Amino acid sequence: MSITTELELLGMKKVSEVVGTTLKLMKEYAKIGMSTKELDAYGGEILKSYGAKSAPYETYGFPGYACISVNKEAAHGIPSKNKILKEGDLINIDVSAELNGFWSDNGGSFVLGEDIHNHQPLVDASKNILHKAITNIKGGVKIADIGHLIESEAKKSGFKVIKNLAGHGVGRSLHEEPENILNYRVRTNRERFKKNTTVAIETFISTKSTVAVELNDGWTLVGNKGGYVTQHEQTILITDNTPIILTESNGMWN
Repeated sequence: MSITTELELLGMKKVSEVVGTTLKLMKEYAKIGMSTKELDAYGGEILKSYGAKSAPYETYGFPGYACISVNKEAAHGIPSKNKILKEGDLINIDVSAELNGFWSDNGGSFVLGEDIHNHQPLVDASKNILHKAITNIKGGVKIADIGHLIESEAKKSGFKVIKNLAGHGVGRSLHEEPENILNYRVRTNRERFKKNTTVAIETFISTKSTVAVELNDGWTLVGNKGGYVTQHEQTILITDNTPIILTESNGMWN
């Protein structure tokens, strides 16, 4: 959305603080032996305590408050009482919500407990590439150029990007224009980031796959060639200089 008033900015700051805090607390709450359903319920209670509503549940009827993807699930993992977290699991939590007519989105991947499967390099690449991408965004920058930066940095780290998952505009709804802030360059895309707009920038960094495919449950996405995928996402306000990270309460880079 385009921020035109102080009230709109305050609205976006508030909902972004809520989703960022929820993500941070859920990550801290995740324990070995816990089900993803229990972790999701905890996140749902936090959102309710702020008066916020789960965006995927409200928008798409998603069967959970947050998307919790484990190991080879690339995105949109459904919380389940049968999915029990284990030492060294690669976990992604994606939290988005609506509060007072404003919407915000953030997510992050992490390793639970000891990194016995060596997932940390993939997690670090995703997190660091997102940071580099965001610091290069300002009004007038081509969306395609940021996609090129993300893919180039992934390749330097020995990884790939998922090409059919993307960042997006956010604000008055969960997904707005620009709809496809991709993790690679589309040369024909002349669209530029606009000052005073809010967007969700997200990295999808992969060990083997370049496309996410949907499982029979109608939600869960996995890589087309297997392997693992990490995602990190922040909602930002674009300026003439370095963007304002509205979801910084998630402590992603602390």
